[in-house]
Amino acid sequence: MESGVLYSGRHIYGCILTVAAENGPKAHRRSLKRPPLVGTRAAVYRGLMLRYERNPDEIYRRSFETVRAEARLDGLPEDLRDAAIRIVHACGMPEVAADLAWSPDVAEAACGALAAGAPVLCDCEAVASMVTRPRLPAANRVICTLNAPETRGIAEREGTTRSAAAVALWESTLEGAVVAIGNAPTALFRLMELIDEGFPRPAAILGFPVGFIGAAESKAELIANPRAPFLTLPGRRGGSAMAAAAVNALAGQARAASGPPQ
Repeated sequence: MESGVLYSGRHIYGCILTVAAENGPKAHRRSLKRPPLVGTRAAVYRGLMLRYERNPDEIYRRSFETVRAEARLDGLPEDLRDAAIRIVHACGMPEVAADLAWSPDVAEAACGALAAGAPVLCDCEAVASMVTRPRLPAANRVICTLNAPETRGIAEREGTTRSAAAVALWESTLEGAVVAIGNAPTALFRLMELIDEGFPRPAAILGFPVGFIGAAESKAELIANPRAPFLTLPGRRGGSAMAAAAVNALAGQARAASGPPQ
């Protein structure tokens, strides 16, 4: 009997060779017509399983344990440490905790607004989709106007991005809201422009736009001239996952402070 495993790219033919050796040349030809086993199916067929953690509770526990061990949190105020931990967990980079910038009252302002039922205004659908609704303390609305019918027309008239144009639709909900920007620098720039022009002020700005054009500059302006309490990550790094992580952390704090639902 001939047996063994041959690899051709990702294809595994060990079982085929064994069948062929036992049943002769015709069986060999028939066997080779079968679709090759690849990936997980091949591993299971050979009685092998890749070793990795499968328990979701253990993955969660060990992930946050690793963040707390590797991220520098000592320079952060106590009420921003959970936000920093969740931001690090969202991006996988412990070093960002030490690079965060904030105004001293941002956690108190954001938590108070969320507890009072303020909406969360998001610059993109990705941020909105990653806000964990059960963590929100007052069934807060999560609003994204990027795909509103009016947005494209505003963008064309003003010669700007849809992300910036979408911010113009926040006027009626902006006062006292929590703003989470995790994608477009133009959204953060436009928000600050509109506040300067007389738009209502939000309770807090969680500013995490990402990219090579405008991200660092928009956040530098936010830090230099805050229009509201803010939390941000200077430079090019950022992203929707970070912005949503900040919302989720502060929402959890607000929910815990307000006690169990009545």
